[in-house]
Amino acid sequence: MITIESEELRQMLQAVRAVYGYDFTDYAEVSVKRRVTSFMNIRKLSSVDSLQRMLLNDDKLFEEFIREISVTVTEMFRDPMFYKALREKVVNRLKTYPFVKIWLAGCATGEEVYSLSILLKEEGILNRSVIYATDINQRSLQIAREGIYPLDAMKTYTTNYQQSGGKYNFSDYYVAKYGSALFDKSLGENVVFSSHNLATDKSFNEFHMVICRNVLIYFNQQLQSKVIGLFHDSLCSFGFLGLGNKESLLFAANQKDFVDIDRKEKIFMKS
Repeated sequence: MITIESEELRQMLQAVRAVYGYDFTDYAEVSVKRRVTSFMNIRKLSSVDSLQRMLLNDDKLFEEFIREISVTVTEMFRDPMFYKALREKVVNRLKTYPFVKIWLAGCATGEEVYSLSILLKEEGILNRSVIYATDINQRSLQIAREGIYPLDAMKTYTTNYQQSGGKYNFSDYYVAKYGSALFDKSLGENVVFSSHNLATDKSFNEFHMVICRNVLIYFNQQLQSKVIGLFHDSLCSFGFLGLGNKESLLFAANQKDFVDIDRKEKIFMKS
């Protein structure tokens, strides 16, 4: 059984940062250790030192490593009550703007992107909105751009959609073909997919809403505070911030600059 010491993990992550510019040094140690251990077991590597040497000399292996470290669990309309709260407590405010800019950070393979597009379309503002969907994982971004998902997941996604307050038939938004669901291309026309590293990259625009769900849980307290600060600086006055249900502003230096819109669903407004 592989046992990874904290110091050797730290040294490997620092080497990765120096060579590739990807900074995982402030990710939650328990989570990183678990994913690195899984990566090593699959490739039958016995030491972190061996892994480090291979990563620094094999770009293809490093791409696989990034996918393993940054993997996220996601689904369409995940946590339906969050989307219901957006419909009921946020959308009417967004409708007052002539043009709406939204940042969906840590978009993974795009299920939340298409969920948000559907919601905005049903509320009549997708055509004057732009969603900036970002992630560190290039492979995930490619899947998101394609908008093709397993057909057998549609039953769960349909239930989520209905519970979120969906107004039509969920099946109207995709075409079933060869065991996959191909989502309507119009849902992606107002989406800009781009690479962005929350640990190292800066703000790139001003937004009316930032959504970053189930990403902060993988960061330590210092990085959580830094990223919340990044979102604060990226929001316009009275802009909205949506987090995952296990996340909070507890460790954020900017905590007092936000007011609760829906405490249970972790939706806040920049005051």
